[in-house]
Amino acid sequence: VQLQASGGGSVQAGGSLRLSCVASGNTVSGWTMSWFRQAPGKEREFVAAIRWNGGSTLYADSVKGRFTISKDRAKKTADLQMNNLRPEDTAIYYCAGGSTVILSARATPNAYAYWGQGTLVTVSS
Repeated sequence: VQLQASGGGSVQAGGSLRLSCVASGNTVSGWTMSWFRQAPGKEREFVAAIRWNGGSTLYADSVKGRFTISKDRAKKTADLQMNNLRPEDTAIYYCAGGSTVILSARATPNAYAYWGQGTLVTVSS
């Protein structure tokens, strides 16, 4: 499985961006797709996750109410709609996928076997 992320860019605070991640290869029904981000000098942190089967979602507290993750199983895509962006959202955003991610591990980077190349999001004040 390969993941390809796109949609990053530069916006002013309060603006919106939409990221997209497309998977190529076999994504089984138990597939989980997530977004993580890494700001300069910081560790990679969890942003949001969605399961292929059932569509349950999980969000980091810092993005709840502002970001929405969605999926299209037929297209094998997981999008991240980011609204009301803040300067602290500036980071490289990575999509991640895995077929054996248990519910309690969705926010853990090591739970994912596949990673996209990252896309840069810059939010200016």
